[in-house]
Amino acid sequence: MKTLPLRLTPGQDLREALEAAVRAQGCQAAFVLSGVGSLVDARIRFAGAGEPLRICGDSEILSLSGTVGVGTTGDGGRGHSHLHMALAAATGEVFGGHVATGCRVRTTAEVLLALLPEWAFTREPDAATGFAELVVRPSGA
Repeated sequence: MKTLPLRLTPGQDLREALEAAVRAQGCQAAFVLSGVGSLVDARIRFAGAGEPLRICGDSEILSLSGTVGVGTTGDGGRGHSHLHMALAAATGEVFGGHVATGCRVRTTAEVLLALLPEWAFTREPDAATGFAELVVRPSGA
């Protein structure tokens, strides 16, 4: 395992930037050790909801956790990440859920990733849950 500290800058998409950082390291799998920062017009999806909720205006990332999986050319290079965060809106109201694309960094996002170069994360349909769930494989398998 190798750690990768990151500072994301204003305007970056949180989810896409994390996947790009892992991809740039030549890895297909990582997980978030720690994450804080600020967002503008964040998008999170609550459990069981079909579409993400837009949290308008400025917000603070209270915590960020989850897995970061990046695709290969064989699967179109799409991400296989599963990220959750707790977020405080400018009013102090706290929301939590799945990180959707479209969460733009406001001033900074400071994230510490653990890279797993020997592993690959993908998502495949699971008959028991009805969702695409994590599949862990050795890298290159």
